[in-house]
Amino acid sequence: MLKNNRRTRKSRKELKNALILLMEKKNFRTITITDIVTLADLNRGTFYKHYQTKEELLNELIDDVLEDLIKAYKEPYLHTDKFIVSELTTSSIKIFEHVVSYSNFYTIIINSNVLPGFQNRICDLLKELTKRDLVAVNNTNTNVNIELFSSYTAYALFGLIIEWVKGGFKYTANHMAEQLIEILSFNSHNVIINTSNQPIKQNSIPVNGD
Repeated sequence: MLKNNRRTRKSRKELKNALILLMEKKNFRTITITDIVTLADLNRGTFYKHYQTKEELLNELIDDVLEDLIKAYKEPYLHTDKFIVSELTTSSIKIFEHVVSYSNFYTIIINSNVLPGFQNRICDLLKELTKRDLVAVNNTNTNVNIELFSSYTAYALFGLIIEWVKGGFKYTANHMAEQLIEILSFNSHNVIINTSNQPIKQNSIPVNGD
């Protein structure tokens, strides 16, 4: 039974990887089951043992990504009753590691229109997680609109991911986690806006009150 389960997981993973690779080159509508099984080096019988259609395969792939995204997002506060942003550590932030593990998938959805609307779906999920899990516990400023705060947090985080992916993952997941912590601890009261025509030097914005 254990051997069969391993074989099943392996076959499903190979089919999903093949689908991702095909989606990098072709429109999903033009991809055939033959294309998928040929690239995965499996037969059609194996495909139909697990899925009825290519849409079912795609939906399971999407479910895998979203399920892992939720797990990664929750990791910093999953085992604590009180989440303190200032105590975040790079090792507790897993969302960038999640993106790396599905790097081909994120590259596709960010750099092409293979899955229209999927970026909004991710942002809606991040927004809902923020609103449900974090704001309710940590909202001490009653002047802040929860809906707007959740949207700001979700789109800001996904914005970092978009820039990272578009840049070809030139930074490590650990560096991205470090930058997220710096951004979250950034004190906007110390920001000086340059209104002159003189160029602003890179990295000239003070961080953490420096």
